[in-house]
Amino acid sequence: MGRNLDTGPRPSFTARASRRLASTSLGRRTAALTAELRTRRVPLHWTNLFGVVAVASVVVLFATGFLLMFWYTPSGTRVVYDGPYLPLGGAEMSKAFRSTLSISFEVPGGLLVRQAHHWAGLLLPAALLLQLTVTFFTGAFRRPRRLSWLLLFGLGLTALLGGWSGYALPDDMLSGTGLRIVEGIVLGIPVVGTWLSALLFGGEYPGRIIENLYPIHVAVVPVLLALLLAARWRRAYVTGPAQFAGPGRTEDRVVGIPVLPGLAVRAGGLFAIVTGVILLVAATVTVSPVWLYGPSSPGDASAGSQPDWYTGFLDGALRLVPPGWEVEWLGRTWTLAVIVPLAVVGLFLLAVAVYPFVEEWVAGDHGDHHLLDRPRNEATRTGVGVAGLVCYGVLWGTASADLVATHFHLAVESVVATDQVLVVVGPPLAFWLTRRVCLALQGRDRDILLHGYETGRIVRLPGGEYVELHAHVDEDERARLAGPVAARRVEVRPDARGRRRLTERLRAALSRMFFDDRLEPVATEAAPDAAVEGGRTDDAIAAERAGAA
Repeated sequence: MGRNLDTGPRPSFTARASRRLASTSLGRRTAALTAELRTRRVPLHWTNLFGVVAVASVVVLFATGFLLMFWYTPSGTRVVYDGPYLPLGGAEMSKAFRSTLSISFEVPGGLLVRQAHHWAGLLLPAALLLQLTVTFFTGAFRRPRRLSWLLLFGLGLTALLGGWSGYALPDDMLSGTGLRIVEGIVLGIPVVGTWLSALLFGGEYPGRIIENLYPIHVAVVPVLLALLLAARWRRAYVTGPAQFAGPGRTEDRVVGIPVLPGLAVRAGGLFAIVTGVILLVAATVTVSPVWLYGPSSPGDASAGSQPDWYTGFLDGALRLVPPGWEVEWLGRTWTLAVIVPLAVVGLFLLAVAVYPFVEEWVAGDHGDHHLLDRPRNEATRTGVGVAGLVCYGVLWGTASADLVATHFHLAVESVVATDQVLVVVGPPLAFWLTRRVCLALQGRDRDILLHGYETGRIVRLPGGEYVELHAHVDEDERARLAGPVAARRVEVRPDARGRRRLTERLRAALSRMFFDDRLEPVATEAAPDAAVEGGRTDDAIAAERAGAA
């Protein structure tokens, strides 16, 4: 009997494993999901880049943080330094600070890893803040994406918690000064301040603060980031992408590129660029040189100390409060210098979180929205956002009031007094000015839709009149200028007993503020091949001139 030579080569292990996986339930679901992502389209816009930057920052944080866990010692136990950095030779310090110096000077590549971790920690809040800002100004928080807004807000708070907890772990003089400030704030909280301080520090400062913050930084924060990111991706998959108005773009039809492979390749490229930039900056720019600050000491403080940029607004809120704000009530001392900043910052963050729900209630608009707004077309919302940014900016800038005073040779009291005025006057002024600018831009867009663009071509009519020809607006530009249909203000109607409730009257007043003082874009049917001027096309003007001749 002869052998059968037509059997061919035996399939490789990976090919057999791939076929076996494809026959399972998981393989079939993966194949179906891949096929769907190849047909699902997403719009391209620069505002979508911040999410990729945030994810790249998180991945760098996780990777570098995992490596740092092998070298870092989370302990406040005091030891004597005998390492290679001679200026600190023989100095007493905590094991946490000793291990940080060891990472920086003794572990090969340790300083690069530590600085990459720090730079990624600085970039993540910036990417999330920009993403929040873009989402707010474009109205991407409306139904069905209100939950996505809350998840993004939660990511921002988690990033702040992770940054603050990591800021204290090196246990250098700078972080020790920051922890001393935190202790004073916590102790200033009425009734429960002493208990909270004992819980956080494990006793009297410094207590076991390093041991208490370490599990928050390496376990709680990463798990929260991973869960919030997964929930946000899941929500984005369910609701689909939002897009700006344009030709062929409707609430039910998305114009863009497929997720696979188009979006995946672009996002992967940007991810690689961001990661490379973080590593390049970490290799060339020094950040947090703890060896220059020295070890933390309960009896000392660092002059001119500054928090990381993302917590500057908290420090600024404390500096804005006038000195001596204390009252005696119910047998206790109520430190308004702590209570008022905490209340203001808390209300500010709460307002950011619930704004989508407030706007929906004011507008009475409970429908789904997949088309984004141009900020100028929502003057009130844009004004509120700019006012919030001005308030945040003043608080953030006040955190550096001492450095401003020393660099510009000013009295620090004058700098703080100026900021106190700005934090009260700045937001309302910014709101009013932004609304006026938005209305002016709306008027310009309305004029373009009605009359077209100015061309600079001047013609003389038979009657001696000189006119400028206007170019027509093409379909793409007309859709962009007109934008989606805006909501209308709510009319208050009495109930069955003829009464108007206070909440409804408040809602009507807010609705008037939102929608009354606004120019509605007007989409006109412009001539497709001609320029227009006051209803007359370029061809009509030419014919009129020829008839006169």
